[in-house]
Amino acid sequence: MSKAFASQADLEDKKITFEQLSPHCWAYTAEGDPNSGVIIGEKYIMVSDATATPAMANDLIAQIRKVSDKPIKYVLLTHYHAVRVLGASAYAAEGATEVIASRGTYELIVERGAQDMQSEMERFPRLFRGADSVPGLTWPTMVIGDGKPGRQGSLEIDLGGVKVHIWHPGAGHTRGDTIAWVESEKVLFSGDLVEYEAGVYTGDAQLEEWPTTLEALRELKAEYIVPGRGEAMKGNADVNKALDYTKRWVTTLFQAGKEAAAADMDLKTAMAHTRKSMDPVFGHVFIYEHCLPFDVSRAYDEAKGIKNPRIWTAERDKEMWAALQG
Repeated sequence: MSKAFASQADLEDKKITFEQLSPHCWAYTAEGDPNSGVIIGEKYIMVSDATATPAMANDLIAQIRKVSDKPIKYVLLTHYHAVRVLGASAYAAEGATEVIASRGTYELIVERGAQDMQSEMERFPRLFRGADSVPGLTWPTMVIGDGKPGRQGSLEIDLGGVKVHIWHPGAGHTRGDTIAWVESEKVLFSGDLVEYEAGVYTGDAQLEEWPTTLEALRELKAEYIVPGRGEAMKGNADVNKALDYTKRWVTTLFQAGKEAAAADMDLKTAMAHTRKSMDPVFGHVFIYEHCLPFDVSRAYDEAKGIKNPRIWTAERDKEMWAALQG
């Protein structure tokens, strides 16, 4: 294993794709880097996931301006991770007046947003180029729901000619994950609840609940999905492929974590044990080596009964990495 974080050596720019999926919905994807979604109405635009920095957000804004001059009024935070939210300030100049998040996401920003920002910036320097343009933590102006999963706490936004339904479907990638669902066009913006052919980061996850949340998303019968990472999927069969991919990652990982915890393995041994089942299936995908140490750490913790994920700090990152170098 590398003596530095795998992501610190990942310096090559990715090919960005901005493609239209339906009359009002677009996907902004980048070969395994974090995706964003765009919904363009006759009056307003909504962006789902703001990118890592204002400098990066400006590239997405430039893509949007090739197809629409409407104000970007809404920015949705599908969860609290820095790589998804710290670009939000760039949209203010484009008309953004509302930053939307679930109750769970707001609470996580309060609890660990500052530590997460420092941790992520040090782990993944390429994604935080232009970090000096970040004014600080991103805070929602609209907090939806009461932390309980389900559509009873949903928000409906009319962008003009298209309505977007936003709610917390259940815990998974974090305890506050939020989706955007354009029911009239069967397009789902899932955030990191769903990935495809890319690493599934689970360092702050609720692994036991995640498969149930995925099945709740399957019930929507989406025809398109913009996952957190990986290509946008078109057609219900391919949407299910992405759901199955994520579910297999989560269940395979957690089973290995439970076995490691039951045998009271140390972290390095738990990593080797987990690789036996994960490497043959997932070892080839984008950011696999970056995700796996954090994933194994969280799976072991949850299997040991630590329900609320321990906060990742830059110091804890280094301690974990040192334990794996052994």
